[in-house]
Amino acid sequence: MIIDIKAPTPGESITEVQIANWLVKNGDYVAKDTEIAEIDSDKATLTVNAEASGVVTILAEAGDTVSIGTVIAQIDTDALVPVGFADVKVAEPNAEPLKPAASETKPEVKPLPNDADFKITPLARKLMEEKQLTGREVLEQLGHTRITRQDVLNASSTSANPAPAYQPAATGNSRESERKKMSTLRVKLAQRLVSVKNETAMLTTFNEVNMSQIMGLKKQFNDKFKDQYGVGIGFMSFFTKAVTIALAKFPQVNAMIDGDELVFHKYADIGIAVSAPKGLVVPVIRNAESLSLAEIELKIKELAGKARENKITLEEMAGGTFTITNGGVFGSMMSTPILNPPQSAILGMHNIIERPIALNGQVVVAPIMYIALSYDHRVIDGRESVSFLVLVKELLENPVKMLFEGNDPVKVLLGI
Repeated sequence: MIIDIKAPTPGESITEVQIANWLVKNGDYVAKDTEIAEIDSDKATLTVNAEASGVVTILAEAGDTVSIGTVIAQIDTDALVPVGFADVKVAEPNAEPLKPAASETKPEVKPLPNDADFKITPLARKLMEEKQLTGREVLEQLGHTRITRQDVLNASSTSANPAPAYQPAATGNSRESERKKMSTLRVKLAQRLVSVKNETAMLTTFNEVNMSQIMGLKKQFNDKFKDQYGVGIGFMSFFTKAVTIALAKFPQVNAMIDGDELVFHKYADIGIAVSAPKGLVVPVIRNAESLSLAEIELKIKELAGKARENKITLEEMAGGTFTITNGGVFGSMMSTPILNPPQSAILGMHNIIERPIALNGQVVVAPIMYIALSYDHRVIDGRESVSFLVLVKELLENPVKMLFEGNDPVKVLLGI
């Protein structure tokens, strides 16, 4: 029986996808549920699985853009399973013998021809005589039987001396160029980024954070934390927790425009920007305000792993009320993060560098991170944006405050 494999729909309003990559070759035998292709949409990269075991016939090339529901491959379920395959199918009586698996087929070893059978240029033959090389010795290093002067020189060099550790670059300046078709995801991302710049009143405010307290906690408790929860203490969980507390204090930062209305969210769905093989994706941690640091760390690990393996689903990326992005993992000192519409704000983390700062009247060296908050000025005023970022800074520099929802622990104890 022939089963059609159709281009799946990644979500509502999507009418076409791009074949990003075939994970199998035409004519391969695959088991049911094997991932056979990757497809790009304007929202995510998804995989296509085999609906049954059989031989694959590919009907669309990598790079093709096809409509949803188009047959991109077929699977012949009546094909005999190759010998050595996991799900071995027994051949019917009087049927043709099973074909051996490619991995078990022994290649035919052909004897090397005599020198008289080689196609050797006159200059190459003269060099062979000078270097005292036979055609067999040269052929052992080649994939063809026409020997040129350069082949002899290469074989002579390899036989006499090992290849040098350093090969000088070829002289001359290259003028080559290459064109590659943009993926559907990249095209859509480009459109969205331009629209953000054109359709929002985006501004950015900056601050700096002394990371000494968090780094001290990480150094002191990371091993015990990892033994108990199976994941280490990361910076992102502290930032996520601090953001959720600050969003509760400044609800305007957690709002977004819907027509001529402002929608205020009484929960914090935090998007964590992750660099995936096909581009930047933003999986969302739902109700992050209700999670502990350990629960946030575990969720980040789960979602980031799925994103890097191209297994993240549209549901796991949908929505989100606020986004955090970390350019510091790539060495960024400072940047202006761009909004993730329809959200009204995004927090940018950067690398940690030891810098001299004034602390209690003394100049000390401390691990400092610059942080940036980009926001839509149509929704958020300067006072809210700056106050929000200052509170995030205070919570990170004094993590104990996170236990008291951003309030001073002493004042909470005294009830004042």
